[in-house]
Amino acid sequence: MKGISIKDIAKQAGVSPTTVSFVLNGKAKEKRISEQVSKKIQKIASRLKYKPNQLARGLRTGKTKTIGLIVEDIANNFFASLAKVMEDEADKHGYKVLYGSTEDNTEKAKGLLEVLKYRQVDAYIVTPTKNLDKEIEQLKATSKPVVLMDRYFPHVSSHYVVVDNYQGAYNVTSHLANQGYKKIAIVTITSDQIQMKDRLEGFTAALKDHHLPFNKSLVKKIPFELEREAFNTEIKKFLTSIKGLDAVFFATNYLGIYGIESIRSLGWEIGPQIGVVSFDDHDLFRLHSPSITCVAQPITEIGKNIVEVLMQELNHPSASPQQIVLEPSLIIRASSDPGKK
Repeated sequence: MKGISIKDIAKQAGVSPTTVSFVLNGKAKEKRISEQVSKKIQKIASRLKYKPNQLARGLRTGKTKTIGLIVEDIANNFFASLAKVMEDEADKHGYKVLYGSTEDNTEKAKGLLEVLKYRQVDAYIVTPTKNLDKEIEQLKATSKPVVLMDRYFPHVSSHYVVVDNYQGAYNVTSHLANQGYKKIAIVTITSDQIQMKDRLEGFTAALKDHHLPFNKSLVKKIPFELEREAFNTEIKKFLTSIKGLDAVFFATNYLGIYGIESIRSLGWEIGPQIGVVSFDDHDLFRLHSPSITCVAQPITEIGKNIVEVLMQELNHPSASPQQIVLEPSLIIRASSDPGKK
């Protein structure tokens, strides 16, 4: 079925297509079109359920009022919640959000960037994958705002909004130490990206400051792309290989979920037998018995800051990048209480 065009509206309103275009693009006052004519055109457009062609509008105005969002996994609770905040904030400014997931795959990320370029988005929010730095530099050269989130490239001068991953990991590991746990391991993913490096460094620094043992046998790195059963197998093998292990820190919430499943299948009691903590909160952590201690990122604050930076850059581009680091919070629950029965 053919869509409603500006010509259709003009015919019913008894005006020229140019007049309709001016009204629908917010230029009625600038072009001295009367309020009566403007209201008539808007009423007809609404009745006919007219939807502008964003690509065509972009060619005419240079603006599509769309933002491209690339995340690691939109099904992940953290990214889904953050996307909702950013979508709501962008809508307040008249922008719509187009998004896709990379699954931490660089080639997929590059493909998504090409799609968003074709859609002529006005700005980009990107959770970068490994080796995406050249593409980020190229995006910057187009003069379209780019804000990185969750992680960034230290060698690339860019806008970003992240949390203090080092401090979050340090705090939750220190909490375990203060609770009396003595042999603490970490399960993370195979990655040299800044956020995962910072979490591992925060973990090791806390062990050192609390005079607790640390060696490579207490660190398990698992490839992101493994299937669920493979994750569980790797985690169980790791946990059972460490003599005297009494606590474990999962460096992401999905690792935490796999970890809980693995520990339950081993028949271990979370809390008294093995302390469990995770980076990033999840509804499951709150509902699980015992509930799971975690480092929570301020999702609403992150989302609002990202959109605010984008709007500032769209309206008044700055010479220097805005680099915002927010503080995560430690949510203490029953899984890190060795005396909890």
